Amino acid sequence: MPFKLQVLFSLFLTTHLAISQNSALLQKKEYSATKLTSAPMIDGVPTDNVWEKIPVASEFVMIEPGDGTPSRTTHPTEVKIAYTDDAIYVAAYMFDNNPEEIRREFAQRDNIPVSDYFVLDINTYNDGENQTRFIVTAAGTIADAKMKGENEDYAYNVVWDAQVSLDDKGWYAEIKIPYAALRFPEKEEQLWSLQLGRHINHLNETYVWNYINKSIGKSTHYNGLLKGISNIDAPVRLSFYPYISGEVERFEGKTGTSFNAGMDFKYGINDAFTLDATLIPDFGQTAYDEVELNLGPFEQTFGENRAFFTEGTELFTKGNLFYSRRIGDTPLGFNEAQDARLENEKILENPEKTNLLNALKISGRTESGLGIGFFNAITETEKARYYNTVTREVREMVTSPFSNYNIFVLDQQFNQKSSISLINTNVTREGHFRDGNVTGFLFDVFNRESSFNLSGEAKMSRVNTATRNKMGFASALSLERTKGNFRYGISHEFANETYDINDLGVNFVNNYNNFYLNTSYRIFEPQGIFNQYNLRFYGNHQRRYRPNLALGSGIGSSFFGMTRERFAFGGFIEANTKFKDYFEPRQQNSFITYPAFGTAEAWISSDYRKRFAVDSRLGYSEFIDSDRTALNFNFSPRFRFSNRFTLVYSFEFEQENKRQSFVEILSKNVIFGTRDMQSIENSLQGNYNFNTREAVSLSFRNFWSSASFLKNKFSRLGQNGNLSAFPYETSEANDPNANFNIWNLDLSYQWRFAPGSEMILLYRNSIFKLDNQSDLVYLESVDQLFQQPVRQQLSLRIVYYLD
Repeated sequence: MPFKLQVLFSLFLTTHLAISQNSALLQKKEYSATKLTSAPMIDGVPTDNVWEKIPVASEFVMIEPGDGTPSRTTHPTEVKIAYTDDAIYVAAYMFDNNPEEIRREFAQRDNIPVSDYFVLDINTYNDGENQTRFIVTAAGTIADAKMKGENEDYAYNVVWDAQVSLDDKGWYAEIKIPYAALRFPEKEEQLWSLQLGRHINHLNETYVWNYINKSIGKSTHYNGLLKGISNIDAPVRLSFYPYISGEVERFEGKTGTSFNAGMDFKYGINDAFTLDATLIPDFGQTAYDEVELNLGPFEQTFGENRAFFTEGTELFTKGNLFYSRRIGDTPLGFNEAQDARLENEKILENPEKTNLLNALKISGRTESGLGIGFFNAITETEKARYYNTVTREVREMVTSPFSNYNIFVLDQQFNQKSSISLINTNVTREGHFRDGNVTGFLFDVFNRESSFNLSGEAKMSRVNTATRNKMGFASALSLERTKGNFRYGISHEFANETYDINDLGVNFVNNYNNFYLNTSYRIFEPQGIFNQYNLRFYGNHQRRYRPNLALGSGIGSSFFGMTRERFAFGGFIEANTKFKDYFEPRQQNSFITYPAFGTAEAWISSDYRKRFAVDSRLGYSEFIDSDRTALNFNFSPRFRFSNRFTLVYSFEFEQENKRQSFVEILSKNVIFGTRDMQSIENSLQGNYNFNTREAVSLSFRNFWSSASFLKNKFSRLGQNGNLSAFPYETSEANDPNANFNIWNLDLSYQWRFAPGSEMILLYRNSIFKLDNQSDLVYLESVDQLFQQPVRQQLSLRIVYYLD
């Protein structure tokens, strides 16, 4: 054959094979589960006779760091799936020619450590969007999550079982998932979607059963199909979680005790919908909030630490209208009550928290893909009590009335990748207090090829008070290319000046009309030294809606990269124009103009597979034609002493100099001062795992912050947003300086003694100090902190699962 023909033939053959391979990858795999008459023993050793004749799901392909590469011949993966009238059973065989390299770090539930692991994703409605993830590590740690697209909610917990074993050929997992842990349509033959995955830690490689094209759409669009499951019935899903708890507290030389008992329960209303309720809730052992010195115009928000408000709430968080900390938050009239003390009166009681009486949520999804969610919570009346030392009379003031919090959601999935949603939140308070109602319409739509995504929302708020009703509106629209290495997007956000969702949600700002754009380039297969990288450029233009004027603009670029050795690094650089801030002055229609500035930040994160690893971050901001600067630095080393014991320390330093900051409103003048502020945070996290069900954990945090206003550097805010010198006199009564120091330490022993059941013994101590001694340096402030009374608590909580 002539040479030119050989070349043409070779090119044709290579192209044909590549196309054939790509077509094979893109075709959805199918697996048919086998019906068993007797269930296997779940002991992690899948050698029972029942597994012998069950078909194998194999031929896994790489998702990280490569794209579709067949699994190594030295590390094949085989999975078998069967079912009975009660549960799904899975046997997974993770072969490894070097079993001594298998990473097996111990951890507690829902914590994925430095370890090999197996992943099982089940979508019982085959809608391309909602699925349940089950993970088991080579050490036997289990994790489960409710998934919405690629967002994982590990607060979601169901009762299931998994055991593992190890020999000279690899490691193995056996899994049992009762039907009570799943929701599925009521029909004779089920059609579920399925994804299987395996992570090999020492190779830094992850494989999946059904190929995932990372360059297009979301990973949940690429599940294979699970067939063969028929004639199964959803069990009566009724489970109880009764608890008892006791606490001893010592503070300022006084000792107090308390005892609580209550119950959570779950009830499967039908095959698709579940009722969750908490009766007489107990939140005494929730993690402490990371409180900071807050001198800004907005409240500080915290993450949710109460399990009932984090588990299975993906429907209720649509549109970002639900901030669960509003329920049981500080009473609306707390500050007013502090200031309402009359002459000769002292405050006997002014509760800082509102007591939650009960809460329930109902959620599920129909066979047609319609998700329905209903949430309701009730809080009781809170009152401040005053005692008159002259008349000896006691009076009361309601700070938070009896209140009802409600959410209703409809979420329709279609085309296995798109959705439209309607959500309503409502807060009704007894008497002449504030009520709030918000309705939102949302959509999230992919085209057929998953190459573009169009999403948006329109939200209407209504606030009723004793004197007025206020209506507000907000919207957002975004168009993004979701295919290929090169991607881009544009978006717009709008809110009028009366938009307010703060009864059950959080919005710090309104009255805006903002525009955003971004473009990026990323890789999906290793190139050179990189396993992956993403280079992004972005910009924004922010405007005020009424009056219609520009606030400021900015552009920036960011980079993320990870090498083949799992060393990650990145950062960003930004340039911003002058900015009109309408919130710092705390006065309607007033603004301060902050100068243009540039900021840059860089970070590194070393390989967590090694015993010693470190994360670090450094950022700096410089303001043009101004003395104002800002610096932040973080250093966080971690050391793994063994597969059972890990310590993580973190040090963070922030310093901001010469910032023009709000002081107070004096008569008709808004007073600003020049402020220096610095903060130091030390924290330590430690875990010793006796096994995957029993551990001792340490959590410590000390945060110090000092704000100093320069003497004779006070100003008056003008109508044009500029400042002019003002002779503001400070005294002990109006000193704006602040010295803030807080210490929290939790030491706990946790034992999961049965599926769904646990015992937690917690020792906690805390110290707090806030004054105006801003001239104190960190060590001096800490020394004074330890002169304050220490609040010490010892509590025991036992939860028992009853099915």
